[in-house]
Parts: sequence; structure tokens; C-alpha cells
Amino acid sequence: MTEPASRRLFLMGLAATVAGGATGAAAAPAKALFRRKSAPIVNPLVKQRADAQVFRHTDGWYYMTGSVPQYDRLVLRRSRTIAGLSSAREAVLWRHQASGPMSGFIWAPELHLIDGKWIMYFAAGPSGGGEDVFRIRTYAVVCDGADPMTGKWSVLGQLETPWDSFNLDSTSFVHRGTRYLAWAQREPGIDTNSNLYLAPLATALTLAAKPTRLTIPTLPWEIRGFKVAEAPALLARNGRLFMTYSASATDARYCLGMLTARDDADVMDAAAWTKSPEPVMKSAPENHIYGPGHNSFTVDERGRDMLVFHARDYEKIEGDPLFDPNRHTRVQPIRYNRQGVPQFQPPVANGPLG
Repeated sequence: MTEPASRRLFLMGLAATVAGGATGAAAAPAKALFRRKSAPIVNPLVKQRADAQVFRHTDGWYYMTGSVPQYDRLVLRRSRTIAGLSSAREAVLWRHQASGPMSGFIWAPELHLIDGKWIMYFAAGPSGGGEDVFRIRTYAVVCDGADPMTGKWSVLGQLETPWDSFNLDSTSFVHRGTRYLAWAQREPGIDTNSNLYLAPLATALTLAAKPTRLTIPTLPWEIRGFKVAEAPALLARNGRLFMTYSASATDARYCLGMLTARDDADVMDAAAWTKSPEPVMKSAPENHIYGPGHNSFTVDERGRDMLVFHARDYEKIEGDPLFDPNRHTRVQPIRYNRQGVPQFQPPVANGPLG
């Protein structure tokens, strides 16, 4: 399973350049192309879309999916620009079932191209109320055609892991010719809500080896409200792998942590990964942005690395944060220090992105 990852490990998507050497009238359109400014990204990019995934595919389109406030369907939109995603038509790919294990909440979709087929991972639970609705497991749907916006989607099956326990937030990437799956799960015998796991894939829904537990939430900023490590996202840059993840409760305490490994390390060895001692992104009251988390990575049209995440623009929430609909998709550039480590600035305020 060695096809390029469609998302969080993104080694493609550099901005297109116009070949040099054109002269006269033929050169004018190319120069005009460089002078033309694309519409600015305005935050929030898309309102009421949590757990956002944005990636630039090799077909030149930006694709975006995310959780809807009703948690009842899988959606997808695309645009030639990141800014265009805010008004792009949104297709409904699949709706939760009338009964059974996929009839309740639908969370955290992710789109990937695996072995030539479009696969969308998502987490789902049964309807009926009570604690049973949080019997969340990971499933996938598959598209019958080359165009994920217009093809027919059907259930592929359930992710097979060593434990029949709460799991969600699956993401897939290819590293050194091997396709991996990273996800969050509650492991029996460990007193946490979820930890992070990694394993190579045999198929889209079966593991090729025993999973490695990458991290357990233990630090003070990882256990506020709940003991959570979830929503892994991989960025491969500068000879290293940077895996961000989300921690704590889904209110203003939600934040991003990061694991780092050398590119040439054995990624299935948990000791190869180093955890950042402090969150790499957290709420920014000065900018009125709260609870940043569940991120993904993409590149903009100029080739800049971009962080995609959700957050609210107010702190006070009535009731369960999961049922507050206003986790909005946001985008901002990633900077790097002299050592090549990504520096995630505080969430920027609402408005045009500079």
C-alpha cells in the first residue's frame, strides 16, 4: 500500500510555476497570472465545520471535509483555492443509518486515496440515547468512481484493532514506502479517555502489525476536563516527522500537542518519538479565539505550509461543548525556527489573513 497519502503526510502540493523563456505576446498571459492576486483567506474559513481536513490533491483541487453540528452525515467540498472553500458547493456523501452501530453520531471524517480508491474514515456510534451513543468505533466508506464529489459511496467496513473499545480520529500516511494508520483509542487497563496509536496497514481497515502506543496523556495541559490525546496529524518536513494531536476537553481548554521523530527512525518504536513539554497551540484570549484543535495540514497556492484547525470565537459555552455548533474551520501559515521545527503561532483573530 504505497500510494501517496492524500492528506496529512503531504509531500506534494508545491505551488505551480510558469516555465521561463516565453517571449512577446505569449509571455503576457503568464506575467498577468503572476500579477493577479487571489482572494484572501478570511477566518473563519468555514463556519460550523469542526475536525476540519483540508488537503491539496494532485488534481489541483483543494478538498475539505469535517464534522457537521448535527453529526448525522459525511460531507465534502472542493475549490481551486483555499479561500474558495468558504463558498464552495458541499456534497453529502453518506448519511448515518436508521439503526445499528452507525445510526448515531458521525464524527471526524477524513478522506484518503488508498490503492486507487477514495476512502473516507469516520467515527460513529449507535442512536438511542444514554451512554451507548458514545460507543464510538471507526468505520470507512468507499467511492465507486474517480471523482469523490460525484461517485457513489457505500460502507466498506469497520477498523479492526486489538481492543473493542472507544476509538476515533483515524488518519493515514505513507512513510518510506509503507502506509500507516494513526488513531486515538481507549486501551483497557489504562485510565485515560484516549491515547495515540500507530500501525502499518495491510488494507484500509486491517493492521499489518501490532500497533504501537505512541503517547498517553499525562501532562497537566493534556488532562484538563478529560485525559485526552486524539486527532493525530502528520507533517513531514526538514528530515523529521511532526505529529500534532489534540488534548483535554473540547472547550477553551482544548489545545495542540506535538510528537517529533527523525525521518530515518523506526517510527514503530515509541521511544523514537519525543513529546513537546508544553502545548504548541492553545487558546488566544487576546484574539478572542478559544479551543484550537483537531488540525490538518495543507499548502496554499504560493506553496506555504498552512495549519488548518477548528476553534470558537467565544469562551463561554452553555451545556456540553460537543453540542455547541460553533467550532469553525480556520487556516493560518506555519513558520519554522532555525532548527526547522514548526512554530505554530497563537490563533489569529477573525478577518482577512495577512
